[in-house]
Amino acid sequence: MKLNDLDSVHASAATVVPYLRSTLKRIFDIVFSLMVLLLISPIWLVAIFLVSLDGGPVFYSQRRVGLNGQTFKCWKFRTMVVNAETVLQNLINTDPKIAHEWNSTQKLKVDPRITWVGKWLRRCSVDELPQFINVLNGTMSVVGPRPFAREQIGLYRNAALVKYLSVKPGLTGSWQVYARHDTTFACRAKYDELYVDQASFAMDLALVVKTPLAMLRGQ
Repeated sequence: MKLNDLDSVHASAATVVPYLRSTLKRIFDIVFSLMVLLLISPIWLVAIFLVSLDGGPVFYSQRRVGLNGQTFKCWKFRTMVVNAETVLQNLINTDPKIAHEWNSTQKLKVDPRITWVGKWLRRCSVDELPQFINVLNGTMSVVGPRPFAREQIGLYRNAALVKYLSVKPGLTGSWQVYARHDTTFACRAKYDELYVDQASFAMDLALVVKTPLAMLRGQ
């Protein structure tokens, strides 16, 4: 075999391996999502009933950035008041501490926008269940970095944006399992960056197994 032929074989192998992994990941995403949706259907119905009690919409969607920078509608059970975006902007404009916390973590530890039902849904991560629909339609994966809003792209540009855009966003991932709410935005981004660098099907399975434990602990 000539040297050029050997290089060709190596190049082909480098192409085949990622393809096989992505195919296996997609098959797992579909099978696992269908199984989960079947098993959690009673929880789904209870959540729909509770969220609808305040008269607002049951589901909430927001445009998020996914693979290759394509945007898609990311679905959740609504956990906040109907005018949540306006409330947040007013809080940021009037309270410097809240503005600093939001800019640092993109979260609020004590968030007045969250409804009483929403607190329970979030604590158990039930609010994320509609994203299994996103997994089935191929815009998300079971495991991967969390999808971010278009308004946050400036933050992610300083946090390995290219790596974020190289994979599908996921329902769960490294920082959700190992750090959850106890990290800054920069630290969460580092977890996601390491996941993209080290991603494997075995790692995905390990994170899927550990996710229910994190949910049960209410982290």
